[in-house]
Amino acid sequence: MKTALIFGSSGLVGNNLLHCILKDNDYKKIKLFVRSNINIKDPRVEIIYDDFKNLDNIKNTIIGDDCFFCIGTTKKDTPDKKEYRRVEYDIPVTIARIAKNNSVNSFFYVSSIGANSKVYNSYLRNKGQVEEELIKLNFTKLGILRPALLLGKRNSFRLGERLAQLIMTKVSIIFIGKLKKFKPIKAKDVAKAIINITKNNYKIKFFESDKLLELSKPI
Repeated sequence: MKTALIFGSSGLVGNNLLHCILKDNDYKKIKLFVRSNINIKDPRVEIIYDDFKNLDNIKNTIIGDDCFFCIGTTKKDTPDKKEYRRVEYDIPVTIARIAKNNSVNSFFYVSSIGANSKVYNSYLRNKGQVEEELIKLNFTKLGILRPALLLGKRNSFRLGERLAQLIMTKVSIIFIGKLKKFKPIKAKDVAKAIINITKNNYKIKFFESDKLLELSKPI
């Protein structure tokens, strides 16, 4: 029986992942690291509140078996460049380093299709740089998830994303062959795939939308 550590359990992927983990008998304890109140009642759940400004405050609680990092932001929500970099790069890398120092075996990171440390786009560049740092940490198991456009209802309304969802869903028939990895994917399918990935034996693996959809099916 394992302990799960979830960062970002109120977000689109993170919340779906939480509900999948609650149904999974592999986990005896689930630690949720959150900035604000989350309505969940389960005897296995421990809620740890923190603003993530000083991660030393919670380093002694980042202890478990599988760590899931699902925190992310947008330039609209976080217009300050320094704060944006902190959320997109500093926080995931620091948490991963703490987890490694605390002997957490597995780390799962929700990145993005197109993540690349060398590109101009800051969102994709940050994701790519985080991926590179995670690989250096040499976890027993590292899962890097690269979904395309995520489908699902968010707590906050994002007009641009909602329009993109509508358009991409209408033209999803074109995503075949080499384009399959760009096909939009439901957040709940990403969450289901993550659970199945935890049960596989591998060291480092990248999972894009087409593979995530395949892995979302019952095993």
